[in-house]
This record gives sequence, structure tokens and C-alpha cells, in this order.
Amino acid sequence: MTLENFYDRISSQLKSQLPFVVYRKPNEETTQAIFQHTNDLYQTSTFTESGFVFAPFDNERDAVLMPFAHSEKLSIEEKQSELLVSHTNTKSSSSIEDELQHIELIKRGINAIENTDLKKVVLSRKETMALSDDNPISIFRKLLSHYKSAFVYCWYHPKVGLWLGATPETLLKLEGNNFSIMSLAGTQNYDNTLKVTWKQKELQEQQYVTDFILDTIKPVVKDIKVSETETVKTGNLLHLKTKISGHVNPQTLDFKKLLEALHPTPAVCGLPKATAKAFILKHEGYDREYYTGFLGELHLEKETMPRSANRNIENRAYAIKRKCSALYVNLRCMQIIDHQATIYVGGGITKDSITESEWEETVSKSLVMKKVL
Repeated sequence: MTLENFYDRISSQLKSQLPFVVYRKPNEETTQAIFQHTNDLYQTSTFTESGFVFAPFDNERDAVLMPFAHSEKLSIEEKQSELLVSHTNTKSSSSIEDELQHIELIKRGINAIENTDLKKVVLSRKETMALSDDNPISIFRKLLSHYKSAFVYCWYHPKVGLWLGATPETLLKLEGNNFSIMSLAGTQNYDNTLKVTWKQKELQEQQYVTDFILDTIKPVVKDIKVSETETVKTGNLLHLKTKISGHVNPQTLDFKKLLEALHPTPAVCGLPKATAKAFILKHEGYDREYYTGFLGELHLEKETMPRSANRNIENRAYAIKRKCSALYVNLRCMQIIDHQATIYVGGGITKDSITESEWEETVSKSLVMKKVL
């Protein structure tokens, strides 16, 4: 299959108003697509099924599933030179009214932190802009060209909507009995160097996320390893990242309970989780929908050959089958409706937050999507 045929197949699926998702995992060259055969809306609340899952921020709502059993899967190797690359300087189109409203929201969050048990709350906003080119496939390919280290996707269901994104954050990876989780928090603009100084506010914010994950997974995992915290570049931004890995027992692991405990993490919600979520739902003033939810492969069966096996043997007697899940937090994303893009951005608020700086952080994050529009 040629690259042109691959994208023609996606265009045909979209034109037929049939569900699909096309995506590329971080630092890979394989772009994958899943085409659902019908426009049925499948949902899951148990997370026991096998398919591509698209879950909302509010974990009281069911997630949408594209079941592998009812879909066609295609993939293609896509070299960087084949992608549509553009280099444009993009400025924020946020209004003064947007700024004042978000700063007022931040002040409410800081006040709640000072007067309740709230330690951190992630507050967000949305911004809508008209599109001169609303072809999601061309937008997706521009995202691919700009964000090699992100999970880049275009997801469509006629009964739900059309979403695209380039998220830097992994929620959970599970392959057999091996798992890994990313703790990602803290933000500053990239200025041609990774050697930067982080303020106490960002360091504390990132530590909150790491501690929450460790406390959550300790009852169900073993051999936990925690990496050194490092500065990583994602697009025009820098973040603090810690990788947490270890082993689980697939026979005793309650995958749903683990997901419920992790999502939403302090990186997109806050601490304590229930208090932060209640504050967000009451004060943000809009429905996040799938922004800060999660998406990715759920219980995909993979076959791997053990290192000692003879790879020239034609039969698959030595193949090992493993169930694999790779889930990503839906950040740096947009929704396209009626020739307009709605971009979602937010930031973590703590007692040390400065309102104007928090506003500027959301402006910087909005450029991740605006860069390709």
C-alpha cells in the first residue's frame, strides 16, 4: 500500500461518515489506522474489551470503543521527508475577555487552596478559531511533521465528533506483566536549551503527580523503579518527566480499578482528586468532554518471538502472545466543528501560582495546535 492509498482510505472512511482513528506512537515511524465497519456507537465502562478506547475527563461517563473485532486495521511506514512540513510563526488570538475570565478562575482556585484541603487544581479553558483549511487529514499530517515525540492522532465518530491531538503524556503502558507510567508536570517555554532552572512551584507540582502514582499502584505492582526526573522538550514547551515502571500479575490485576485509581491524575485534575474534580466541574464553566481524558490501544493482542527461538521456523509454535495496552492522556488537542477548531489548554494551580504566569502558560500551550492551523 502506498502512502497516497493509505490516506485515500482514511478520506473515504470520513466521507462515508464511518468511525476511524489514525495515529502514530511517540518516536515511531509507523502510522496506524483503525476503520470501524459500521457507525454503531460502542461504549465501555469495564475496560475488559479489546479495541481503541476514547475516554472522557469525567470518569463517571462511559468511554467510546472501536472494537478490533468490528474493524479493519492498516499501517504504513511514514518517513519524515514525506510529511507536510510548515514553518510559521503563530500568535495567540485570545481576547482580553478570555484572559480576564481565566485569571478570575485561577484566583478562585488559589483561594480554594488557601482555605480548603485542596493542594492543587488543574484549571483549563477553551478557545475557538475559524479554519481556512478544515481538512482533518492535512491537519493530522502537519501534527505528525511537527511532533515526533508525541502521540499524534485523528479520531472520528459521526455520533461523537472529530478530535485531533499531539499529546506528550502517557497514562499507562502494559505489555504482559510489564508496565510503565509517566509522571509529567511543570511547564516553561523552550528557548533552545534543555539546561533550565525550575521554580519550586513546578518541582512541587511534578512531585505531587509522582507521589500520587506511586501511592496508587503500590498495592498491585512489584519491582517498582522510579527514574531520575528529567527535562523534556515537547513542541515549543519543556516539562519535567519521571518514568515509573515495574511488574504486575496479569491474572490478579483488576485493570478497571487501576484505571479508575489513576484517572484523572493530578497532572490534569489535582489533589485530593475528588475535591479537585468537584471544583473543576463547578467552576470551569464548560464541559471538557474528552480533553484530559485518555485514549489508545486497549488489550491489543501481540505476538512476539522469544530471543532463543529460531526465527526461520515457518510455524508460530514459539510465538508468545501478550495482551498490550498503550493509553495516553488527551492533552494538546482540538475538536473540529463546523469549520472551526476548539483548542483546549490548562495548567496546574498551587498555592505558589502567579495568575498572570498561569495565563501565559495556557497561551504557550495553545500554540502547539495553532502552529498547524
